[in-house]
Parts: sequence; structure tokens; C-alpha cells
Amino acid sequence: MAAALSGRRPAYRKFRNMQEKIVDLYHLLWQHFGPQGWWPGETPLEVAVGAILTQNTNWQNVALAIDRLKKAGVLSAAALMALPAAELAALIRPAGYYNIKAGRLKNFITYLMEKYQGSMAKLAAAPLARLRPELLAIKGIGPETADSILLYALDKPIFVVDAYTHRIFSRHGLTAGPYSYEGLQALCQAALPPDLALWQEFHALLVRTGKDCCRPRPRCESCPLAGFSPPLISSSAVGKKLAAQLI
Repeated sequence: MAAALSGRRPAYRKFRNMQEKIVDLYHLLWQHFGPQGWWPGETPLEVAVGAILTQNTNWQNVALAIDRLKKAGVLSAAALMALPAAELAALIRPAGYYNIKAGRLKNFITYLMEKYQGSMAKLAAAPLARLRPELLAIKGIGPETADSILLYALDKPIFVVDAYTHRIFSRHGLTAGPYSYEGLQALCQAALPPDLALWQEFHALLVRTGKDCCRPRPRCESCPLAGFSPPLISSSAVGKKLAAQLI
């Protein structure tokens, strides 16, 4: 860090293989930021609702929307199922795209009620191999949202990939060229032991790094990965698309 701040080139680390590099990246972030305690939520259902509402917005807006649901007394599967879509949309308005997100929440709650009697505990008891395809079949729920629900609400060991992951990995030479969601997920899962707490923490640390340091206009001087590997700031169309998601 001192070398980076003084303008001298840091002594970049050398690794024997990709697994060692990814594990070291995790430890550097954890040592710098400490545990993140993510995902915020008092119940598994609240976590799942938050995962849907956080699409294309920041967490502060999601927290406002969830607080409105709590104050209205409707943050339960039965209450959300009974609530008219227009009223739900009005309550979650701070999260943006509220009509679309109301529909997605309704789709998830309908699935939860019809297949699991509205019980997140029964949902969590189902195997990962069955749950992921079911969640992806719900209209409006893509891989990142499904995996966030699985990892944080249902305690299933699956790695969540987002635009921050793509950006950090590509800039620091862990990936060459564009990776699919499933490709980058498989890379991380092969490198890390299937430890639930570790995967939750690693994803949260990558998000923190992306927000604080690895921005579209990177703040390399304050980044805990300054001596990890040379940052490769891409101007490719893929890089610009990923960056635009988080501006």
C-alpha cells in the first residue's frame, strides 16, 4: 500500500495457480475490510425480498422500501400474497421500477405459497439442485437474484457473481476476456472450499471493493489489491457495459 501511495510500482505477488490467486485475493480483502455481515435482514423472507428489490438500485433505496413494508405489516408471505399489486408497488416505490418489482415479488411469493406453503423453512429444506432451476423459472428472477436468495436467505453454498466480480477479476488478470455468469461462478467455486460463510463473506467483500475502490473510474491508490497484480483497466465494449451497470 505504501509503495502504491508513494508512486513506486508495488512488488506484485506471484502465484503458482489460479486457486492460490483467488484465495489470496479473498484474504487481502478480508484483512483490509474485515467481516461485512452481509446480507442485512431479520428473516429469510426479508432477505429474499431484498434480493429482488435490489435489482438496478442501491441498498439505501431497498432499505427504505423494506421499512415501508414492515410498517405496513405486510412483510410475510401470506400478507404479500393478499396485497393488491398496486398497493405493493406503492409501498416499494423507493426501490425504483416499483411496478415491475411488485410483479416479480408477486411471482416469487406465488411460487413460495403454491410449492412450499409460504414457508421459507420448507423452501430451505429442499436441495440446491432442485431449488436453483425452480427459482430461475420464476419470471423476473435471473441468476444473480436466484443465487443471492440461495446463498443468503436459504444458506445454500453457491457463489454469487455480479458486475463487481467481473470488473475486479478482469482488471486483476484472473479472467481473460468476457466470462459468462456460469463460467466465472464455476471458476470461483472450483478455487474455494464449499464453505457457506466463506462464500457469503467473499461476495460481500467483492461488493465492498467494487463500491469503494474498483469503480468505473478506479481508485487504485486506496485499493487493498494495489500490490496483488497489475490492474488492467479495460476500455472494451464488455468493460464499458459492466461499468455502466454500476455508475
